[in-house]
Amino acid sequence: MMQRHKLRKSMGKATGPALALIAVLAMLGYAIFGPTGLYAWGEYGQSVEKKQLILTELQKRESELQNRVNLLDQRRVDPDLAEEYVRERLGAYHPDEVIIPMESPKKP
Repeated sequence: MMQRHKLRKSMGKATGPALALIAVLAMLGYAIFGPTGLYAWGEYGQSVEKKQLILTELQKRESELQNRVNLLDQRRVDPDLAEEYVRERLGAYHPDEVIIPMESPKKP
């Protein structure tokens, strides 16, 4: 009987530290494996690199479009580009013309 009493008493004393240990381990696990933990940093780095590549492609596409807008400006239109644009939109080609399709820009 005395053994059971000692066991219960020691178990009661160990409950508080055991719960504290579990809480500390849970916090450590969250700090390491959580969404903003140590393992997530590597994924963020890879994600940033991918986003940088996409950004550079979009900036290149933006500069191409800005150049085209500048060439089609009403005050100083490039005649060749305007003719190409109008003929492409209206389908106004002569039967004896040979049309060589150019590679269109890739859409993101």
